[in-house]
Amino acid sequence: MRALGGALLLLLLAPAPLLANSIAAVNAARSAYCGLSRASHPPLIESRSLDQIARLLAHGESLQQAETRSGYVAARSVWIRISGAAGDAAVERIVGQRFCRQISDPNLRHIGAYGRGDSGLTIVVAQPFTTPPERDATTISRLVLALTNQARAHARACGLQRFPRAPPLSLASALTRAARTHSRDMAVHAFFSHTGSDGSTPGERATRAGYRWSMVGENIASGVRTPRDAVAGWLASPEHCANIMTAGFRHMGVAFAVDPTNARVIDWTEDFGAPR
Repeated sequence: MRALGGALLLLLLAPAPLLANSIAAVNAARSAYCGLSRASHPPLIESRSLDQIARLLAHGESLQQAETRSGYVAARSVWIRISGAAGDAAVERIVGQRFCRQISDPNLRHIGAYGRGDSGLTIVVAQPFTTPPERDATTISRLVLALTNQARAHARACGLQRFPRAPPLSLASALTRAARTHSRDMAVHAFFSHTGSDGSTPGERATRAGYRWSMVGENIASGVRTPRDAVAGWLASPEHCANIMTAGFRHMGVAFAVDPTNARVIDWTEDFGAPR
């Protein structure tokens, strides 16, 4: 699952001269017209990569092609084309009157621009795609545990199957080791499956990690950036949701790994267990 998206907004006006500072104009529009405070929406920062994306878009490339060529990894991006704005004040007014909704997302951080006022100005704003740092693995494990236990605290339907509330889980270091092994295996070998690259099953990986189990279960996800996104995705899937809501489980472990060749791909594993 990837949180990627883009939008094209086109507005044509009367011809006009070169625009000198369109990025400052967009930032001014966010404050003056859109009513966004600098505390919650700091000024967008110019990105050379987004300047390049704007240039490629202006020359007919798709947003996906332009992002790939520039090397910029975006979680979300929006681009605007304006033609004929008579100076930066006109850009500020047009953006503020027409495009506040598109540029008001507080996650948007970067901006790039390319073009002339008389032939077309292309503006790109984007949210950079970020990956959780490995050093935060313990904090992230605790957050996934808390989110999982929040879900278990309430009865819910997983597809057509209804589950009563379930007792909270606790972290088991052995299951965390098993989860880490599988996430790294998927990231390094570029696959997505409950079967490991060596043919192992979730139960076999739990045993190898030192967990003596009577029952095991496993959730996996790929591409989501945050623990909240991972848990939300699992709860939206009947099979993964059923694992989360199974009352017989007592322990869990969770880990993630980033694909070394593609930072967009983050592989998550959540292992569940009931001890013998």
